[in-house]
Amino acid sequence: MAHGNEFQNNPIHAASVSKRMLQGAGIALILITVFLLSAGEPDPNWPKLWIIRPLVVVPLAGALGGVLYYNLDHLRSEGSWRKTLAHILSLIGYVIVLWLGVVLGLHGTMWD
Repeated sequence: MAHGNEFQNNPIHAASVSKRMLQGAGIALILITVFLLSAGEPDPNWPKLWIIRPLVVVPLAGALGGVLYYNLDHLRSEGSWRKTLAHILSLIGYVIVLWLGVVLGLHGTMWD
């Protein structure tokens, strides 16, 4: 006896939240590293290990952007214009979160 109304277990999320967090943090780490390496000589008035703060805070913000991307997967699974909307919202949200992370990471040193 076959049932015509069976549910299929299609996962909404293409990847786990930890994978999305690592992707977001990795992108942020690469961007802040390139920025810091191209910035030149630091001001001697800054603390000795000032570079550690942006190298920790910015990837944490990038991981938060990865969580945002993960949480918008339900829109991506619906297709059509909602998929495009989810990609645009994810990109805008990631850029905003990353910008805030850069501001927090560089506050007191390069962001004065």
